[in-house]
Amino acid sequence: MRQILFVAWNDAKFQLRQGSTLLWVLVMPPIFFYFIGTVTGGFAGGVSGGLATPVVVVAESPGFLREQIGLRLTENDFAPEWVTEIVVAEGEEPPRRTLSFTSNLSDQVIAGEQVTVSFETKASALSRDFEIIRIQRSLYTVLADIVVADAEGGSTLSAADLVALNAAPRIWQLEVSAAGQRQEIPSGFEQAIPGILVMFTLLVLLTSGGSLLVQERKQGLLRRLASTPISRIEVVSGKWGGRMVLAAIQVTVALGIGTLLFKMNWGPDLVMVIVILAAWAGFCASAGLLVGSIANTEGQAAGLGVLAANVLAALGGCWWPIEVTPAWMQTLQNFIPTGWAMDALHKLISFQSGAASALPQLAILVGATVLVAALAVNRFQYD
Repeated sequence: MRQILFVAWNDAKFQLRQGSTLLWVLVMPPIFFYFIGTVTGGFAGGVSGGLATPVVVVAESPGFLREQIGLRLTENDFAPEWVTEIVVAEGEEPPRRTLSFTSNLSDQVIAGEQVTVSFETKASALSRDFEIIRIQRSLYTVLADIVVADAEGGSTLSAADLVALNAAPRIWQLEVSAAGQRQEIPSGFEQAIPGILVMFTLLVLLTSGGSLLVQERKQGLLRRLASTPISRIEVVSGKWGGRMVLAAIQVTVALGIGTLLFKMNWGPDLVMVIVILAAWAGFCASAGLLVGSIANTEGQAAGLGVLAANVLAALGGCWWPIEVTPAWMQTLQNFIPTGWAMDALHKLISFQSGAASALPQLAILVGATVLVAALAVNRFQYD
């Protein structure tokens, strides 16, 4: 054991002296926490994640209905900007979203004439349909307001009728809550911090851990170890232990930054969360050792590590909640390592399903760690 600890400690010290390793262990995680957490903040909770969506409303002489339309748009998390026409100066981009009404809107409604409305957006496919739904909800609510205000008001619909309608108490109120365990889709920092933690641990261990082993083999350092009174199993175990130390530092730093800087709530089963992260660290250590054993050059190790980490992160739900992806991706998550880790963390942190719910993923991670470590030992070479 003393020999194993000696190799592990010196490996860990060498890796932590590398500037690139420190960059990805200490500096990049909080940057990605903030960026990904902000981007994914709109996947759940609220209509659009708490950020109002700007929309240019084009209407000539809209009349008193302008206030009611603006009210309903605002309730659906839009920030309307009213204009009579769109004028795009040279060098400027046209508006990303426009909602256009026919002229003399209020007069047409009072006269019972048909009103034409069009909505154009340059939003991505992911959010375009959601914007259309919110626009439709806003306009249908205005239509309902007009019908009710006209029925309860005088002979002619007026702004005063709509003001009275808005001030009237709502007799019917709908309260929605989850039946049983929490079921909200993870979003914001609740999704980003565990996801980026899982991704970066894998990325650092595959690239830094794998490249270091290749470098030691090329420089003859492993041959020197072979000539010492240290057995092969002790050398391999020490190399695994050094990578495990690096993974433990990565996880500890991310836990601290997430808790102190981003006020991350790790749920009621923090001990089990730490156990899952420890199992994930062990798997990443084994994977890094395997990459270093099969790669012929440092470039191969780094390239393979970056490619594998990014592909597995995307498919495993590290970048976005797997619950918003197509069914085939949700099925695929069950067969890849990042998916096992993220599934367990979501159960513990987001859905709060209890520590026992993560036991199957824990068993799979431990089994995968042993299997990958056995493959790494089999491929390990001194030169």
